[in-house]
Amino acid sequence: MGNPYNIAVELTQNSHLGQVDFNNLKFGQILSDHMLVADYDDGEWKDIKIVPYANISISPATSALHYGQAIFEGIKAYKFSDGQVSIFRPDKNFERFNRSAARLEMPTLPKEIFIDGLKKLIAIDQAFVPSNAGASLYIRPFMFATEAALGVHPSKSYKFIIITGPVGAYYNKPLRVKVETHFTRAAAGGVGFSKNAGNYALALHPTRLAQEEGFDQLIWTDAKEHKFIEEAGTANLVFMLGDTLITPGSETVLQGVTRHSIMDIAKSWGIKTETRDVSVEELIRGIEDGSVTEAFAAGTAATLTPISEIGFEGKIYKLSDPETRPFSKKVVNYLNDLRYGKIEDAFGWNFLV
Repeated sequence: MGNPYNIAVELTQNSHLGQVDFNNLKFGQILSDHMLVADYDDGEWKDIKIVPYANISISPATSALHYGQAIFEGIKAYKFSDGQVSIFRPDKNFERFNRSAARLEMPTLPKEIFIDGLKKLIAIDQAFVPSNAGASLYIRPFMFATEAALGVHPSKSYKFIIITGPVGAYYNKPLRVKVETHFTRAAAGGVGFSKNAGNYALALHPTRLAQEEGFDQLIWTDAKEHKFIEEAGTANLVFMLGDTLITPGSETVLQGVTRHSIMDIAKSWGIKTETRDVSVEELIRGIEDGSVTEAFAAGTAATLTPISEIGFEGKIYKLSDPETRPFSKKVVNYLNDLRYGKIEDAFGWNFLV
């Protein structure tokens, strides 16, 4: 059975590719020439098209602005040395996108629009995929409610858009993070597992306060007692405790694609892995007695970023020099070689455009 959705294409007449300085890519500030747009109304997806990147017009009564039905994803595409372009594991993002949609009472998206539309969009704008080391094309699929009416109820209409842009590294140095014991990111029964706009909005103020103290990010803890580690807001957290690679896992933690990939790679290397509750006490004790040998943030934007210091209750706990951490260095090199097509794709994770 073929693709039942016809994706129309309108190419730009004013490309800004020549204005892009690929040696100075600021994350999220440079956008490619085209975007994919689709509308949901009357119970079906329609008007699916790739058009020149441009502003969109919405009503002041647009439902998403008032009641928060807005979700998104983050994906990356990479350029191989032979010029081929590969999207890294978009199927996992597609699955997570629809889990987020279902939780926020939004329509799920057909694979023919998300995956096939993404492939077509990247093929059109593949000249924006950087070829320099460490750079990639960041892909942002998102959906929001568009019904122009006030009243607390699921919107009757939605807009799905994919925009892209070349990026360099999100973090360019090891992180200083603070364990957050007052503010809350997500609670059991809520929407912590979904990638929705609200999760990020409520993190902005506590993160700014931490940055004023000299930290880069927060380690969020559980809403009930602030005893268990969750994530860093912009990335999942992973620790090497003894001979075991451990990552927090619960309904309040985003199921990260990069984290999942790292854990799978570790298993294939014969390393013990655990996805479980991790208490702040266990982490601090492990740093003090030397059993926590590695700690890092893992995410599409962050990739793998080492954590150098952790602040907790007014005290700073220093970890080992990131340059001496064998697993982190090995896995990030392996991931980079895999995503840039330098080694065999043993897992089948690269989606060639």
